[in-house]
Parts: sequence; C-alpha cells; structure tokens
Amino acid sequence: MVVDDSALVRQLLTALLEADPGIKVIGAVADPILAMARMQSIWPDVIVLDIEMPRMDGITFLKKLMIERPTPVVICSTLTEKGAYTTMEALAAGAVSIITKPKIGVKQFLVDSCDDLVTAVKVAAQVNIKRLSASGASASQASKRTADVIQPSPGDRAMVKTTERVIAMGTSTGGTRALEAVLTTLPRVSPAIVIVQHMPANFTAAFAARLDSLCQIEVREAQNDDRVIQGRALVAPGGKHMLLKRSGAQYHVAVVDGPLVNRHRPSVDVLFRSVAKFAGANALGVIMTGMGDDGAAGMLEMRKAGAHTIAQDEESCVVFGMPKEAIRRGAVEKTVPLSAIGREILQHA
Repeated sequence: MVVDDSALVRQLLTALLEADPGIKVIGAVADPILAMARMQSIWPDVIVLDIEMPRMDGITFLKKLMIERPTPVVICSTLTEKGAYTTMEALAAGAVSIITKPKIGVKQFLVDSCDDLVTAVKVAAQVNIKRLSASGASASQASKRTADVIQPSPGDRAMVKTTERVIAMGTSTGGTRALEAVLTTLPRVSPAIVIVQHMPANFTAAFAARLDSLCQIEVREAQNDDRVIQGRALVAPGGKHMLLKRSGAQYHVAVVDGPLVNRHRPSVDVLFRSVAKFAGANALGVIMTGMGDDGAAGMLEMRKAGAHTIAQDEESCVVFGMPKEAIRRGAVEKTVPLSAIGREILQHA
C-alpha cells in the first residue's frame, strides 16, 4: 500500500512497483486516515509511507501501526538535512528503510530509483515482523564486489596481542534499533567501537547524534583519522567506506571513497577486513540483523586472525541474513540474543 498526499507520487509509485511481477499495489491513498479505513478490509504486506501529510503525519501513523499491528514500512519522503532527525525518529519507530525523494524533479528521481525502491519493498516483505515492534538501507543493484577493491586480504597471521581492545560491529536492515539496544547498555568506560550500519549519505550524522543523546558512551559519525578510544563509538559515514588503521599503539580510522562492496558503501566486509589486519586478536567482531551476506567474509578473516566473533541469533533479528551467512561460513564462534551482546562486549574488555 502506498500512502502519500501527492497524487503524482501515488500514481508514479504504483506504476513503478507494479511493473515488477512480484509486487501488487492494493491501494494508494492520500493520508493515514484513509489508509486505516482501507486496511480494515485488506492488510498490506508492506507500506510505502510519506512523512509530511494532512490529518496525520507519517511518524504518528508508524508508531500507531507498530503498537497495534506491526507491519513493514518503507519511508519514501522529501527529507532535507534539516529533517534528518525525523528520519532517525522513523527508523527508531520501526521503519525498515528510507528512500529519499527531492523537492524538485520527483518524477525523474523515482524513475531513476526504481530498482532501489523495488528492492526496499522486497526486503521489507521478508523481515521478521515480531522484531519490528520489539526492536536501512536497501541493497543496490550494482555488480557485487568484494573488499579486495578497497584493501588486499590480510592473510591468516594475527597481530601481537595488546591491552587495547576494538569492537567491530556490522548491521543492516533492523540495525538502527539493534544498535540502540546494545549501545545504551554500555557504561561510559567501554571498549572502543567501530560500526558499519548500511545507511545512505547524510543520514549517519543524525543517526550517530541520536545515539549519542541516548548513550553513556560518545557516539559520533566518523571522520578521517578519528582516534579509536575507550568510551567512543564511531559510525561509518553513509556513502563512504571506513577502515581501522594502527599507528604504533594507537588505533584510528580511515574514511575513504571507493566502489560498492557487496553492493554497499559503507561495507561491513571492508571494515572487518581492516580489523583483521590491524587488530587481530585484540578485536571482537559482532554481526547483527541485516539482509544479504555483507560482513561474512570479513568476519571469517577476523576469526582466522585470532579475533573473537559473535552473531545475533535468529529469534532476535529483524532479518537473519548477514548473521546466518557468517555462521554458515564458519566465521562465528558464538551466537547470542540481542539482549546479550552488550554483556559480550564488556566481557571481551
């Protein structure tokens, strides 16, 4: 079901989605009040939802939906950098992913973004609905590359162990709420954390700022050469890859351009490979909810380099894709529920 106050957008979205044989649009309505009336007779598998609408805004509708009958929601809205907090609010309320649309040139943008939109809807249709009420970024259609395009393989040799500890976390669909659930449990003095959450550019700064306001630890969007230190979590910027580096006894991050890896930028595999190379046995790898296999290969490299590795269990995942693939490849030492990941991080320290 499409819920948007623009008749043009409703018409375009309906046509673009129904061009895919796997998708049927059962309704396209102007606001949430009309949507709720329509949904009394037929309930959609996925809702494509605008935020700014008359009578009831999209965030209010989303929160109501997650309380009364959790349903996968893809936000498709005009969002400027000023409105990025609203985006974070939508993700925190349970939206599966975000598709941005500009204020000008909406028709051409939606046509150009058709593949992303269709993928987002199909990913949303596969999420664990039970986790939506309890707990981004859609996969690109570009050709799939490995982390080799960013950094050569580190090999199997682990670094010499030190007292410095690094926690490397990777997640995708459902990850915004999963990360909040983990990071808010950590005390101010916690091991250094580096994070890849699949998310478009211009959203990660607001996402990190929101987490920073909720957590005892410092959370911020990473900048090139930022120190990786206790009590700080660095989130890879959307549209950039983030790598761990080491200078003497100190860790820092490199934020770099580069092609999509596993159809993502930032890529979990890119981060995990760099952690295997520069931290080795000093690291803990954590792979959480998400669609696809990004991070599985990098986590296996971490394990071979002597790092400890854990995965979020299927029951607590919104999408058990990335953890499942890492487990299948033998990259995971231990599988734990979301509620136990914070404890695992502290034990590693």
